[in-house]
Amino acid sequence: MDKGTDARDASSDDRLDEALEETFPASDPTANTVETGIKTGEPPPPARPAVSDNRALSRFERTVDGQTAFLVYERTPSALTLIHTEVPEALRGRHLGDALVEAALAAGHSAGLRIVAVCPFVQAYLRKRR
Repeated sequence: MDKGTDARDASSDDRLDEALEETFPASDPTANTVETGIKTGEPPPPARPAVSDNRALSRFERTVDGQTAFLVYERTPSALTLIHTEVPEALRGRHLGDALVEAALAAGHSAGLRIVAVCPFVQAYLRKRR
């Protein structure tokens, strides 16, 4: 190679370096920003405990802060009858009743049972959401 070719290559390398410097920083958002979907700060709260089926008492339950919300039922080979929903006053407004009904409906449907809604809360829930 001759000196002229080396000078041209060095010159084009310098122009490329200048172009790269002009575009830095990259146009991609940096990590740990809202744009990337990665949130900083406090971790999300732990998942709430699931509703359990207390077959001994024939009720779906969810305990929060030492108090239990429940949905009483009767189960036969063909039907799940939802009788009464009760949420302690201190736990109201947290949609625990909704969670109890959803768990009961899911359990009934997965077992192939007909759902019979006797409880007024369950009836209202079904009218609004089904």
